Amino acid sequence: MEMETSRQLTITVDVDVYEGLHSVVGSGGISRFLNDLARPLVVDQDLSAGYAAMAADEAREAEAEAWSEGLVGDVANEPRRGR
Repeated sequence: MEMETSRQLTITVDVDVYEGLHSVVGSGGISRFLNDLARPLVVDQDLSAGYAAMAADEAREAEAEAWSEGLVGDVANEPRRGR
């Protein structure tokens, strides 16, 4: 059985919203723009899979570690403030 990858949907928006979409995104990109905007709000996300994918990205992990280590150094050099 073949899985359907998209469905056509007719929606109604205010004229100013349509004109803004048309001028910013272009007539050929409105569907993709709205799909990408709505997806994180309406499609269940598997956070574990997302975190696993990020952890598997070695370059990203190295950059994240360097950034966090830099923060530790910044905090260690900050003068202590009295309460």
